[in-house]
Amino acid sequence: MTIRWARVEEFTVRAADGVKGVTGVVFREDTYSVLLVSASEKFNTATAPLLPGSQFWPVTCAKSAGEAQRRLLETRFDIVLVNTPLPDEFGTRLAEDACMNSQAGVLLLVKREIHDEICYKVMESGVITLPKPTNGAAMTQMLRTLCAVRERLRRAEERQVTVEKKIEELRIVSRAKWILIERLHMTEEDAHRYISRQAMDKRVTRREAAEDILRTYQ
Repeated sequence: MTIRWARVEEFTVRAADGVKGVTGVVFREDTYSVLLVSASEKFNTATAPLLPGSQFWPVTCAKSAGEAQRRLLETRFDIVLVNTPLPDEFGTRLAEDACMNSQAGVLLLVKREIHDEICYKVMESGVITLPKPTNGAAMTQMLRTLCAVRERLRRAEERQVTVEKKIEELRIVSRAKWILIERLHMTEEDAHRYISRQAMDKRVTRREAAEDILRTYQ
């Protein structure tokens, strides 16, 4: 699994005489970075034990939507928790923006009396909602769901990057082929074979071979 955040802990192994030793580091297992947006200290205190550092780290707190937006611009978070209401807005717009403009899993906590109304409003944006007051078991289950959502989004993001890289490679190779056709009067088939042969001979990728050709003839 790709390391997203690595907590590093120093350790020291000392010799029998207690003088010489070896210092090193231990990388903890992968963790999910969290943005906790809440103006309620009571909620923050109750939520903290549900975010153990072995699984959720770092945890960044913001007390308003404005502060949270700034944090989101500065840092990519895996999970965003929004405890409504916030002092500068209710919190729905922040949650929707976080879903649309990031790859984070977003949870919006709303009073039970208005939960259904808010749930329907933000559902299309991909925001998950939870009525409050809630309990530790329900919150823990939601956090697990958010982790699953984040992994699904991560896989989709990786696939998209792979596709984009492949498209870019095809574009560069195509440009190199047309350079060979125009400058060296090769056929398209010969140009294709030439680029493949250059890649094998130089032990590079077809993209790198094509980039060499572009640098040579442009």
